[in-house]
Amino acid sequence: MNVLSLFIYPVKSLSGIYVPYLELDDFGPSGDRRWMIVDGLGKFVTQRRLPRLALIEVSLHDGVVSIGIPGQGEFALKPTSQQQEVTVWRDQVLASEAQQAVNEALSGFCGEPLRLVYMPDSTFRRVDPERVSDVRRVGFADGFPFLIANAASLEELNGRLPTAVDIRRFRPNIVISGAGPWAEDAWRALTVGGVNFRVVKPCSRCVLTTVDPDTGKKDPDTEPLKTLSGYRKTGDGVIFGQNAVHDGCGRVSVGDSVSIFEQEC
Repeated sequence: MNVLSLFIYPVKSLSGIYVPYLELDDFGPSGDRRWMIVDGLGKFVTQRRLPRLALIEVSLHDGVVSIGIPGQGEFALKPTSQQQEVTVWRDQVLASEAQQAVNEALSGFCGEPLRLVYMPDSTFRRVDPERVSDVRRVGFADGFPFLIANAASLEELNGRLPTAVDIRRFRPNIVISGAGPWAEDAWRALTVGGVNFRVVKPCSRCVLTTVDPDTGKKDPDTEPLKTLSGYRKTGDGVIFGQNAVHDGCGRVSVGDSVSIFEQEC
């Protein structure tokens, strides 16, 4: 088994970037989901509610995140000294606001007051202690630093769909090839390029998977979620992929060999 592809998501719920390697730090993939969009109350906003966010382009050059907002222009994101408390799921954390110009452009594109915020190193958001006993941090990802997907599972799903979808619908960080369909259900630990990962829980999927990343529109038949719910529904919800945490920093690259353990190693 090998790493087929890698993705980073500098801004939560905006488009991902295919990368040849991921540098790992305390947060997970370095730079992953350190930025987030919030509404006037400081609550996080995603494609679940605003699917057209998929149309905003994201790029990363020399560590600087830039976004291209249709009809508004391109903006390099820079945190300011202005900070506010923001909410992501059950967590309230302190974040730095982006510059006013990009906030105004984003608000104009979406038709409501929105702001971009950044999680500084000084903010510590803990990974769910009910799932991970040691004290681990995460950025603005839903709950865990990594989502690992199995390419064969997507292929099997596409065989059931009226129109195939690509892996971007599921927003993974690491995509693995060489395993059988749904083999990831039994994974408990992995070693990828010399970095150890612990599988925490299956990833429950939501309406965001129905958003076409190229058009920013939800599928009228709620695919692929509808088909997935017919045979991939468990106590954790409708599942695709596995959430994971990493043990130690390092680098993971496309083509790296992958060792799978079906019990904790």
